[in-house]
Amino acid sequence: MQNKLSIEDLDLAGERVLVRVDFNVPLTDKKVRDDTRIKAALPTIKYLTAHGAKVILASHLGRPGGKHCEDLKMDPVAKSLSKLLEKPVEKLDSITGDEVIQAVKKMKEGDILLLENLRFVNGEEENDPHFAQQLAELADLYVNDAFGTAHRAHASTVGVASHIPAVAGLLMKKEIEILSACLDNPKRPMTVILGGAKVSDKINVIKRFLSLADNLLIGGGMANTFLVASGYDMGSSFYEENQVDTARELIAAAGKSNCTIYLPQDLVVTEELKAGSIVETVSLQNLEKRWKAADIGPETARIFGSVIAQSALVVWNGPLGVFEIAPFNAGTEAVAKAIAAAQAYSVIGGGDLVAALESLNLSGKMSFISTGGGATLEFWEGSILPGIAALKDRP
Repeated sequence: MQNKLSIEDLDLAGERVLVRVDFNVPLTDKKVRDDTRIKAALPTIKYLTAHGAKVILASHLGRPGGKHCEDLKMDPVAKSLSKLLEKPVEKLDSITGDEVIQAVKKMKEGDILLLENLRFVNGEEENDPHFAQQLAELADLYVNDAFGTAHRAHASTVGVASHIPAVAGLLMKKEIEILSACLDNPKRPMTVILGGAKVSDKINVIKRFLSLADNLLIGGGMANTFLVASGYDMGSSFYEENQVDTARELIAAAGKSNCTIYLPQDLVVTEELKAGSIVETVSLQNLEKRWKAADIGPETARIFGSVIAQSALVVWNGPLGVFEIAPFNAGTEAVAKAIAAAQAYSVIGGGDLVAALESLNLSGKMSFISTGGGATLEFWEGSILPGIAALKDRP
């Protein structure tokens, strides 16, 4: 998937360029609360405008279900983008039709238009051929810079590419290069950290990394399932009963590979997963029936930190505790600090972990944070992502 054409390979002067960006950002009172995804698209937008392109931006925002939703209009995004670029961005109230066609005709080199929310149209998520053709008719060239939606076969990620030449933006190119390097030629020792609630969401990723990594550190709710598979009574903790045998098989597979699995040795537990509830740190042997595991314990964090300190590459997906509620974010924080202090190159696999790192003010300490969530996991599984497959290969 690395061998794709990008905007750096083309003459862009005077070209109308439709750019699929990922501006699916959180809003509060119709203002952008976190502009991380907008900032991630700036290099591509600036490159295009600097090289004389007429830039038409298209994104989804939220889940309006194919209907116009006043609270999910792109106006706040346009204001944020304009401020970041320090130049005007014309926001349109339509996605296709005469208003858009006329606005595109008036564009000069370096101008930027932002279309209305793509998901106001049913045809977007259905990859409707007619809607894809209407989008394609606005431009001479299509650029996909929205890695976070690359695993979706939508009109704006796949359909458009069947009508006009399709290439990668700078963010998409960087995502492909860095995520591929984790699979194709990883630095050694390579340590993979997996958290989150469910083993079932990450079985294929675990299998892939068992054959690649030197160390696999497992935390979060998914660790509970592995601990049950290892013979521990997890009290009232959440675990996936239907995945215990799978976890047992994965542990056995690790024993036959060069990958060492590290599971929690101690846990932060509580009776209720809410702020202000009683919290204790216990060993695996002392987990009473009333306790729920909510985070890795300090001894586990120390062990994980020791492994990280000896690594050349650290790949991390998923928080290691119920990070939304203090003090159950301590394990995630300790591991993030260990990564920040290590010499290793660190790749963060998007999703919930990004919010956790942001809340801990540690995202700036990571080498690379993917803008994907599900897309990153599918990429690492080895799945073909339709939004990338649709882009032109190098000759």
